[in-house]
Amino acid sequence: MKKISQYFLQGLLVLVPVVVTGYVIYVIFSKIDGIFRFDIPGVGFLATIGLILAMGFVTSNLLASKVVLLVDRILARLPLVAMLYTSIRDLVHAFVGDKKSFNRPVQVAIDADNKIRVLGFITREDLSGLGIADSVAVYLPQAYNFAGNLLIVDRSRVSPLPANPGEVMKLIVSGGVAAK
Repeated sequence: MKKISQYFLQGLLVLVPVVVTGYVIYVIFSKIDGIFRFDIPGVGFLATIGLILAMGFVTSNLLASKVVLLVDRILARLPLVAMLYTSIRDLVHAFVGDKKSFNRPVQVAIDADNKIRVLGFITREDLSGLGIADSVAVYLPQAYNFAGNLLIVDRSRVSPLPANPGEVMKLIVSGGVAAK
């Protein structure tokens, strides 16, 4: 009976991540295909990828980039829309593009003895505009979640990590399980 339980748990360990990942991918494909109402599965997804690539190509043009900048300014000034639009824009830019924000991994000492530390990313060096001197903004992503906490930390309690930011993010988001 112990061997059967062991096989069952081992099967769960293999199947759950595969099935959940497959289901999420299926839902994404289905939603995207549903938007375009194609009868052939996957065509909507390919059309979406094509649309994104085409938009990237077109906006790489100098004239089109000015139009994108104009649309950006308009959306950033509309009441209620501005809050949603700028938050999403800044979040996307934090992960992708020239102004990545999660590229400076650090460890932050929580206790006086430096025995308890958390991992995060410096997102802002200068907080003097908020009236906070000698502190930095450190974002702490949460494990298995698309959320996190922003801490204002005294500069002396923060030390840079000589590590790849992507690996640090993977370590944090996985709860310390995924690492090289």
